[in-house]
Amino acid sequence: MSEKTIRRERGLLYEDFHVGQTFDHHWGRTLSGSESKTYSTMTMNFCPIYFNDHYAAAQGYDGAVINPMLVFTTILGLSVEDLSEAGGPFLGIDDLVFDRPVYDGETVYARSETLSCRVSSSKPGWGIVTWRTAGFNQDQQQVLSFQRTNLARMKEKTT
Repeated sequence: MSEKTIRRERGLLYEDFHVGQTFDHHWGRTLSGSESKTYSTMTMNFCPIYFNDHYAAAQGYDGAVINPMLVFTTILGLSVEDLSEAGGPFLGIDDLVFDRPVYDGETVYARSETLSCRVSSSKPGWGIVTWRTAGFNQDQQQVLSFQRTNLARMKEKTT
């Protein structure tokens, strides 16, 4: 790194989180049918309700739906800046529930709540944080929810 480079630390550390804390993740993202078709093809997910309007309608949908895994990864991605941008290993997703389909042109938003924080007993200098994240469409209808757990670096190492 050169002397002219300014390094800015980004993201929150373990001590910045507390149970009950909420985050309204600010960006939002409009999803399109074409990117859903591309995502479905790239992940070899050829379920016809993701790319065939007539088939999806015959199954009771309002047309082809956005691949729910694209919706999930988008909502997860929207939460990164507030929850895990400072780094720390991702420990997993639990209790993923898809509440309603998302359609071409809908915009999704994310909101998270801190559920638990504890100091890691096996990794000094790290804590374990769990959040409940919910995704909403532009009409504030919940489209999915899940719990996510990460290791979060501490400001000071504990022994």
